[in-house]
Amino acid sequence: MEQRRYSRSDRFLAGCDRVLRTLWGEPHGTGRPHPAGRAHAAHNLDDAERRRAGRLMRVNLAGEVAAQALYHGQSLTARDSRTAGRLRRAADEENDHLIWCRERLAALDTRPSLLNPLWYAGSLAIGAFAGALGDAESLGFLDETERQVVAHLEGHLKRLPAKDNDSRRVLQQMRVDEARHGLSARAAGGRPLPLPARLAMKGVAKVMTTTAYWV
Repeated sequence: MEQRRYSRSDRFLAGCDRVLRTLWGEPHGTGRPHPAGRAHAAHNLDDAERRRAGRLMRVNLAGEVAAQALYHGQSLTARDSRTAGRLRRAADEENDHLIWCRERLAALDTRPSLLNPLWYAGSLAIGAFAGALGDAESLGFLDETERQVVAHLEGHLKRLPAKDNDSRRVLQQMRVDEARHGLSARAAGGRPLPLPARLAMKGVAKVMTTTAYWV
């Protein structure tokens, strides 16, 4: 069967659809079940615990919005079709995270970050730049991103209210997936980033996570 070829306008419209679904709609995930079985309300948390859990999950949702933009940008400028395909498959799993975080945020009666469109735009540019440097550099950037995300998730698992088991299960599954994505990037030839680049990534991530907690 002949593979369909997409025009520039087709790809542009598909990209617009991805942006809209990521920020405000229903993303295309893999269909995996919710790690907590289903989205539960947060009746077992008091007001202070619910606010803290909600703000933490808002940060994680913002992180997943940024992750989608990074993968999108990297896949747009990837030089090898296999690298682009690997990025798109990882993005589908990241969409699961986006769906789960959005469901959990609703259960905690907390709004998403008002700056999610900004996080998306900035991360798309960073991802496109990383991809343009070459596939080895792009995969190395992905590996380092996932390393930092795993460390971030471990910190949030410690900060969650002890009774918020639903959020905890979501973050635990996300941690497993992120570690696997990083390992896959290394196995595919990802080149380690220099220290200044790693430190710059940490600084940018710190600004985003701190801001998203409150805004």
